[in-house]
Amino acid sequence: MTEQPGLERQTGATAAGHAPDHAPGHEHGKGGLLGLVVGSIGVVYGDIGTSPLYALRESLAHEVQADVLTEESVIGSISLLIFALIFTVTIKYIFFVMRADNRGEGGILSLMALAQTALGRQTKTAFLLGVAGAALFAGEAMITPAISVLSSIEGLELVTHRFSEYVIPITIFILVTLFWVQSHGTARVAAFFGPIMILFFLTMGVLGALHIADAPQVLSAFNPRHGVVFLLTHGWLGFTVLGSVFLAVTGVEALYADMGHFGRFPIQVAWVGFVLPALLLNYLGQGALVLSRPEAVGNPFFLMAPDWGLLPLVILSTMATTIAAQAVITGAFSLSRQAIQLGLLPRLEITHTSAMLEGQIYIGRINRILLIGVLLLVIAFKSSSALASAYGIAVTGTMVLSTSLLFIVAWRKWGWPLWLAIVFAASFLVVEFTFLAANLLKVVDGGWVPLVLGGCVMIIMWTWVRGTRLLGEKTHRDSIPIMDLIAMLQKSKPTRVPGTAVFLTSDPNVAPTALMHNIKHNKVLHERVLIICVRTENRPRVAPERRFELTRLSDDFSSAVLHFGFMESPRVPAALALMRKSGFKYDIMTTSFFLGRRTIKESPASEMPAWQDKLYVALTKQSANATDFFSIPSDRVVELGAQVTI
Repeated sequence: MTEQPGLERQTGATAAGHAPDHAPGHEHGKGGLLGLVVGSIGVVYGDIGTSPLYALRESLAHEVQADVLTEESVIGSISLLIFALIFTVTIKYIFFVMRADNRGEGGILSLMALAQTALGRQTKTAFLLGVAGAALFAGEAMITPAISVLSSIEGLELVTHRFSEYVIPITIFILVTLFWVQSHGTARVAAFFGPIMILFFLTMGVLGALHIADAPQVLSAFNPRHGVVFLLTHGWLGFTVLGSVFLAVTGVEALYADMGHFGRFPIQVAWVGFVLPALLLNYLGQGALVLSRPEAVGNPFFLMAPDWGLLPLVILSTMATTIAAQAVITGAFSLSRQAIQLGLLPRLEITHTSAMLEGQIYIGRINRILLIGVLLLVIAFKSSSALASAYGIAVTGTMVLSTSLLFIVAWRKWGWPLWLAIVFAASFLVVEFTFLAANLLKVVDGGWVPLVLGGCVMIIMWTWVRGTRLLGEKTHRDSIPIMDLIAMLQKSKPTRVPGTAVFLTSDPNVAPTALMHNIKHNKVLHERVLIICVRTENRPRVAPERRFELTRLSDDFSSAVLHFGFMESPRVPAALALMRKSGFKYDIMTTSFFLGRRTIKESPASEMPAWQDKLYVALTKQSANATDFFSIPSDRVVELGAQVTI
């Protein structure tokens, strides 16, 4: 906000002028390192940890169809899989991407905000990369619960073929139950996630280790030469197998997105010391089993278990895949809140399911959309093998976009020389574009699903951003500068009533529409008027000391800019309480909040095409009212309606 002559400004929650310039990070120390490591195993690694159920199976399925299931091809496939885990997950994400934290938080939108901060301005390039990544994640959020739960329930077919007809109904029941409990919160259930996933990883590792002796030559897969030779000598088949190999790293974005919950170090320790060894042992064991018993290629994960252990393994795997689905759903809620705060989506109602944890949220509309999408995928594809074709594109696409944003951060924020940043990004992009090209071969077989879902989400975000910008420009053209209005009111002197009136606006320099309507129609003005503008910063959280900027415009008019991070819920009353501690006279019982409720209508003269006009109007109708979104007491709110054309 531009400083104006004669205006008094106060910043922060206290009179002290030594407030830190950044929000404090998460308190990761609660429960100690061991507790955080266990928690990260339960939440962060649920998705990537359940990949062994289908990753190698789908890779070898192509070789079975081509009738080239040989020792060379099996070891070559596992070699590629090991390379993907070490190069993509360990080197890229564990050791590099996780360094790009936005004050402790991760995720594609957090990385976008970090890149924009590094560039020092809003840029279309960083914006589009972030939006595209978020859109692809939305597609992944629908596919993950479907393929994870389906792949585990399909293990029942190995117990007895009588279960075959019940696979789809049982999967649907589990998914409906999972989405239904979201509104009740997951804090209590989450306490069991870590121990269950630890048991799952231990079981996987032990089963794999026991079977390596079936064909010890499988250990030669650690030599990357076998993977390279397989790719070079098998042409299109090798390229197709590469696309399925990438299923082993699905869920890798969770490493980065959930960094704010557990911290970088616990996630790194959990991966290097426990999760990666368990995954490698399991994949090697599956490969050895197939080499010794080729008939096990249909489902090597479950066939590693002895007959007596098959049903318990199916039950344990079902619990693990349900946890994986839960982690993705929670991630979708978190990403949606970031998108709402950054102005990419309408204001949807956000429910806090925990009084202690800020991150425990529930967004009803997102939950319903995800449930409908997941059930349609299960019914349409009917098997995890069919869904596997749709899975890789969303993940590889997101990786390419995150590497592009990481290049900007390394160059502009970390201060790397341009040539080094280019070499750094190119080394990852070459591999990721290869994986992406291999997955694009699956477009016809189901790969179109994440592309269509991501495209729809991008159109929605683009429409909302564009429509909001045009509406803001129109509103600004029709507005009166607030200082001009104050000067006019000092001359006309309207009837004054006791108390404080609070008006919310998107631009603190112009008179809010609700204020103009109140003066025009009610012909009164409160003794004290406070104009509030809520702004979302390119950081996850804002320290209480930097929550507000209070400016005194005149004897009875004040303006406050409230700052919130994109991971925070903008609770206006809490910010006003901070202002009162700093000396601002404020009593909730004598305060009225005046909110403008605009009804948006289409306009033939709009700069947007007719279909986009209709979509924007439809999106505004889904938007939660400001009372709920800003946590304003409903009994203190006065709404003034107006019809506006875009």
